[in-house]
Amino acid sequence: MIEHYFQKINERLELVLKHEKGNLKKAAYIVSEAIQKGGIIQLFGCGHSHILTEEVFYRAGGLVPIKPIFFEPLMLHEGAVRSSMLERMNDFAKNFIDHEDIRPEDVFFVLSTSGRNPVPIDVALAAKAKGAYTIAVTSLAYSKSQPSRHKSGRLLYEVVDLVIDNHSVKGDAILAHPNVSVPFAPTSTVIGSAILNAVFAEAIALMAENGVEPPIFLSGNIEGADEHNRRWIEQYQERIPVLVEGQQP
Repeated sequence: MIEHYFQKINERLELVLKHEKGNLKKAAYIVSEAIQKGGIIQLFGCGHSHILTEEVFYRAGGLVPIKPIFFEPLMLHEGAVRSSMLERMNDFAKNFIDHEDIRPEDVFFVLSTSGRNPVPIDVALAAKAKGAYTIAVTSLAYSKSQPSRHKSGRLLYEVVDLVIDNHSVKGDAILAHPNVSVPFAPTSTVIGSAILNAVFAEAIALMAENGVEPPIFLSGNIEGADEHNRRWIEQYQERIPVLVEGQQP
């Protein structure tokens, strides 16, 4: 099964590269332009999708102006079953998203593989209403196989400015076994991480080619990193308070 899983992951990656390359490049251009104009990149996901917001946040070799939207009841550590139920509630996103600092110069990624639950859809609509450019990382095959739970009847891919298909299968799990009654081994986190890091890598290259120093974190385990990173943190900490919240004086 180990080799089989790696094979399936490689197949998904090839599908994304083949079918989504244009959208990946477009997303990278939009991210690059937003950062050059003073904007930041915001990301939101529920449940396991929130892992992707942490993957690219405060990341060695990653972009500095990344702001994850953390709302703990929709993560997993306060109750996994409860978080799933809350994600299905229409208008629940008003508990946190209306208070977020989202501006027209920003890019906002919404991460949801099924794309059917109300909270990610409402978050995308709220970000769009505030003028941000919205990008969904979702599975079109999964989304189109299930009805929306949103009161509008719309799915995530129908409410954003740009869609990047992660090419996950319905249900996300990719493997089967004759002695196992349900599919297993999800792909969306691995593929989603590759998508985001590829987009940001391209955006960094675009900034560099435009004569702009890209804001990149250096690993804290490399000598001189503290000084390098402090400069960027000071530049962005007002827009991204989670960079310094709880910091000791």
